[in-house]
Amino acid sequence: MRAFITDKTYRKEDFRNQRLAKGDYENCRFEDCLFQGGFLDNQNFVECRFMNCDLTNVNVANTQFNDVVFEACKLVGIHFETCDPLLLTFQFKECNLSLASFYEMNICHTPFENCKLHQVDFTMTKLMKCKFPGCDMKGAQFEDADLGGADLTSAVNFNIDPTKTNIKKAMFGQNGLIGLLKKYDIAVQ
Repeated sequence: MRAFITDKTYRKEDFRNQRLAKGDYENCRFEDCLFQGGFLDNQNFVECRFMNCDLTNVNVANTQFNDVVFEACKLVGIHFETCDPLLLTFQFKECNLSLASFYEMNICHTPFENCKLHQVDFTMTKLMKCKFPGCDMKGAQFEDADLGGADLTSAVNFNIDPTKTNIKKAMFGQNGLIGLLKKYDIAVQ
């Protein structure tokens, strides 16, 4: 039997060895909680907020994230493509998502604000109208992704091949243009 938990705040909980009970969590807050290397699979989170949590290498298979906010969280190595795509909406603020994967996902309109996106896999991902203000995208993969209408005006360290990625109507800052030209091995002064 699944638990239904609503309007609960979890503070400084350690879920690494004793996992979070399987259930439906609605309007819950998780603050300074430890999940790394654990399991959040087959859970449902609706209008929940994770703040200052460590979710490194967490298993999110079949988990539903509906209107979920991650703020100042460590989300290193998570394979988001294994989560439930039904009603999927989330946002990331000041998070470390290095080595995370969004492979082949449809995450249009998702905001990534001031996030570390080192070596994130966005291969074949639908990123239309996503916003990346202040994001560091060093080593992120965008092959066959769709960045149509995305806002990368203040993103840094990206390397996007416009012949392999749709960038129609995407916005780039003047300083970021070099990230579109790296494949041509030219010098911009």
